[in-house]
Amino acid sequence: MRISTSKSEAMVLDRKKVECLLRVKEEILPQVEEFKYLGVLFTSGGRMEREIDRRISAASAVMRALHRSVVVKRELSRKAKLSIYRSIFVPTLTYGHELWVMTERTRSRVQAAEMSFLRRVAGLSLRDRVRSSAIREELGVESLLLRVERSQMGWLGHLVRMPPGRLPGEVFRACPSGRRPPGRPRTRWRDYVSRLAWERLGIPPDELEEVVGEREVWASLLRLLPPRPDPR
Repeated sequence: MRISTSKSEAMVLDRKKVECLLRVKEEILPQVEEFKYLGVLFTSGGRMEREIDRRISAASAVMRALHRSVVVKRELSRKAKLSIYRSIFVPTLTYGHELWVMTERTRSRVQAAEMSFLRRVAGLSLRDRVRSSAIREELGVESLLLRVERSQMGWLGHLVRMPPGRLPGEVFRACPSGRRPPGRPRTRWRDYVSRLAWERLGIPPDELEEVVGEREVWASLLRLLPPRPDPR
């Protein structure tokens, strides 16, 4: 295998800044704190907040670019506007969302970005004080947060059913060694999605892998996943 040193960088995943000098022949690769891979931003701290912020900013830029020509243009039908919403806005906002850890702040920001587009399509503003669920029902649009949760638990099913030796499955099952550093523990994606299944589907963590292992049963449960109530 040949490595292009001009296109290669090194990054260490650690809570603290760690120096790691990787040498290719006589050249040392530059060490970075973040890099993009397949359009997703990875950071040395292992958190996804920066990437989620990037996705929301990119979706907002799409809406600004389409605002006059599409979103509020009266000559376009709602069907055409929603087609653009589904084919451009949603993929831009949710790219790589399967591995997001969704905090309440993140859910609120994603929903705000979603409703900023849909509210304009419906010809409404915040001053009209119409609930988000009512706007989605009028437009016939599924909640974006529901779509994200369903997709995340769908990816959980793929990981659990992966045969031994597949790298994504091995990473999913791996447990960190050593003592946990002091401070509030971080939420790992596996713990987050297990809690999500417990909260949203009532499946205890000790029964999760057994249920997820049945592909058709798991798929039917995800199809019946109810939307979350809108915050008051």
